[in-house]
Amino acid sequence: MYIFGNQLNIKEWIKMRSKAYESVSVGSETYRGFVLDNVLHSKSEEDIHYNVYIPSSYDGTKKVALYITLPGYQGLYFQGIGENIKTEDFGFEGQKYNSNMIVLAPQLEDWQESSANQTIELIDYFLSHYSIDARQVYINGYSAGGETLSFILSKRPELFAAALICSSQWDGTFDRLIDSETPVYFVIGQRDEYYGSEPFQQAYQTIYDLYEEKGLSKTEIDQRVILDIKDESYFEGTPITVQHGAGYLFCRDSEIMGWLFSHYNPNVKT
Repeated sequence: MYIFGNQLNIKEWIKMRSKAYESVSVGSETYRGFVLDNVLHSKSEEDIHYNVYIPSSYDGTKKVALYITLPGYQGLYFQGIGENIKTEDFGFEGQKYNSNMIVLAPQLEDWQESSANQTIELIDYFLSHYSIDARQVYINGYSAGGETLSFILSKRPELFAAALICSSQWDGTFDRLIDSETPVYFVIGQRDEYYGSEPFQQAYQTIYDLYEEKGLSKTEIDQRVILDIKDESYFEGTPITVQHGAGYLFCRDSEIMGWLFSHYNPNVKT
């Protein structure tokens, strides 16, 4: 058993959970409890950089939740090690809802399908190497990270109890999402300067229509997809002066984040 009294033990735990130490290079820096710039050396998806928070309560004997947070453009790997968690607070605010969960913050190179594949590879690694409750795997994506998340939900939506897409657009397909019925929450400022709210409205309506074709009732659909467009009053009196910066507010909004962490994955057999 490892008791995490200091960051060294956390790093040793990361090494221990790798089947072969060469499959993961452990980072040397830390930031607010995260070990920075770990690298999963994947045979199929090349090197995958990630930051990870492992709570002090984790000793591998009990299954814990896993939360994945995908950053906007400012947090991609070429912007600098740890910039995703230094510029976005989803990973820290999420801990307020479950202090015992592992928080995984990938630092990808872009927001395309290849980054979605790397994220899926990384999640599969954690599911197989750590004691994770597969009913409690949560994910969010902000801005560019939301585009990546749309590709992930096109490929492996059944991995997640719920997904939160913020201030972004949907680039993927819908068939597998409709099959899995994974709940998705879309949230954006009405006048988002980068995307506008129309792409989310279109994605929401497409998902809604496909669920209707599948035979779900309005109540059932409303449990599986939510569209939340924030008008100007949401931003009044806050530090946010442009609506695309609303990730600062969304991660602090208990209605939004509480929704995400209230779900359990019905696709997982217990």
